[in-house]
Amino acid sequence: MPQVLADDVRALLDRSRIGHLATADRQLRPHVVPLCYAREDDRLYFIVDEKPKQAGQRLKRLRNIAENPAVALVVDVYDEDWRRLEYALVRGTAEIVTLAEEHQRALALLRVRYPQYRAMRLEAGRNEVVRITATGVHHWKASAFSQKGTRAL
Repeated sequence: MPQVLADDVRALLDRSRIGHLATADRQLRPHVVPLCYAREDDRLYFIVDEKPKQAGQRLKRLRNIAENPAVALVVDVYDEDWRRLEYALVRGTAEIVTLAEEHQRALALLRVRYPQYRAMRLEAGRNEVVRITATGVHHWKASAFSQKGTRAL
């Protein structure tokens, strides 16, 4: 299977700490939330963690994924020097991980990236993990358009 995420996109995803996940419900109403994620090849994972949530109700992002698995994740870099701006928009298909082995692997990846997860009780059957399989990407870097001699803002 060909690689969807180029090496420079993988590097951006790996060094960034937060992404913004866009989902849409059956009526295509958008919903965007920030989230922590980990990458493995062309797959991104996130977990429903122990941070406070609305009691008794499944998260909107999970309800949306159940209705419409097409998602997008934006990871961006902002700098006052606009020659350093960069973003990646990763389009993909999301689904809840059901295999225990994959759940454990994703959780291990997340715990390596985010030490806060090491202190949380996160386990299969209690904390859902979602896999986003990348199907396309748009990557933009201001430096690709910058000209020599352009001064910083």
